[in-house]
Amino acid sequence: MSSNKNALIRYKTLDKCLKNKYRKYTLEDLIDECSEALFEFEGKESYVSKRTVQLDLQNMRSEKFGYEAPIEVYERKYYRYSDPEYSIHNISVNESDLKAMNNAVQILKQFKDFSMFKEMNGVIQKLEDSIHATSQKSIIHLDKNEQLKGLEHIDILYESIANKKVLKILYKSFTARESNVFTVHPQLLKEFNNRWFLICLYKQKMYNLALDRMESIKTDDSLVYIDKELDGDEYFKDIVGVTVSESMDPRNVIFWVDAGNAPYVKTKPLHKSQEILKEDYDGTLFKICVQINYELERLLLGFGDSLIVHKPKKLRLKMEEKFNAGCRNYQSLIIPEEN
Repeated sequence: MSSNKNALIRYKTLDKCLKNKYRKYTLEDLIDECSEALFEFEGKESYVSKRTVQLDLQNMRSEKFGYEAPIEVYERKYYRYSDPEYSIHNISVNESDLKAMNNAVQILKQFKDFSMFKEMNGVIQKLEDSIHATSQKSIIHLDKNEQLKGLEHIDILYESIANKKVLKILYKSFTARESNVFTVHPQLLKEFNNRWFLICLYKQKMYNLALDRMESIKTDDSLVYIDKELDGDEYFKDIVGVTVSESMDPRNVIFWVDAGNAPYVKTKPLHKSQEILKEDYDGTLFKICVQINYELERLLLGFGDSLIVHKPKKLRLKMEEKFNAGCRNYQSLIIPEEN
């Protein structure tokens, strides 16, 4: 059990003792009560030290956690609340706190239909009831698509990563004729461009599998899980999107954006490595250092004629080829005349 949860159990136990009007508690009594409470939760002997309980009482008295509990020592050895109506569960909040909490609730409610947040529905309702949240419309709107295929898989994938379980996934990529079973060691869940991906170990290599291409998922307890201990920030640091190559080094990508669109790129960088190389009245020259993958190409193409890739040459030629192919598609397009 985490130390944070242990502390919460001790605070709850001390609160129960200090507001008890029918019994006197010495410091030794409080230590015994906390030790017993932890034993009940953990199912094993757990002795709480005198120093720990003294620090807990000090924390409850202070503003550190917002309690400011009126704990007093009377008859030189017994502990209680000087205010018999006080409890750490009855902490008052001001109007500003209520407003901030209400705004947070409105944001949480936007996730209520996602399967991984369904267990939060009761918690959100309790928060609304406890802070008297209004039925005001949400001021903050998050971009989400509850109709995305594959969201129903998030629960089992999340639990499998947390509990280190090997999975057998029936998967059919957009290019495959038939579905195939992938035996994988799930490592991370990643959302990009409103789609979800599972980052997993498959045949000793890292892969990303789109949740919307998964047909069924089963755990395989016969295999030992391999934990690559991936840190998402570190793993994705050199890319745009989700596709990471273990053999490709990041490259300097230099591109120009016209003056009308440069402010969008400045205020929303394509990558954290982005820097400005040159700026004039026509536009701005940028540089990012990333692996060149499919997602980067799609992002750059999305700027249309307002962006020109300068380097590397291979990427510039590929972009040119894509635009020429698009131009030919438009030129060969035949649309019947409207009546």
